[in-house]
Amino acid sequence: MEVTIQKAILAAVVDDPSKVSGVPTFVAKDDASRQNKALYLSRILQGAVHDLGDGVLIVVKH
Repeated sequence: MEVTIQKAILAAVVDDPSKVSGVPTFVAKDDASRQNKALYLSRILQGAVHDLGDGVLIVVKH
């Protein structure tokens, strides 16, 4: 039997860690670095990236 995670926020990539709580958070100071980290995390976690604006990207599993 295979166990899968669905409908969850898996990680956040932010410029300021005080903007999110309750999920694993990765800090990157510039936009290019945030985009890059979010891309790698989405591939590793098999999720999708969503930009919430204000320097916050989340990786979710639909």
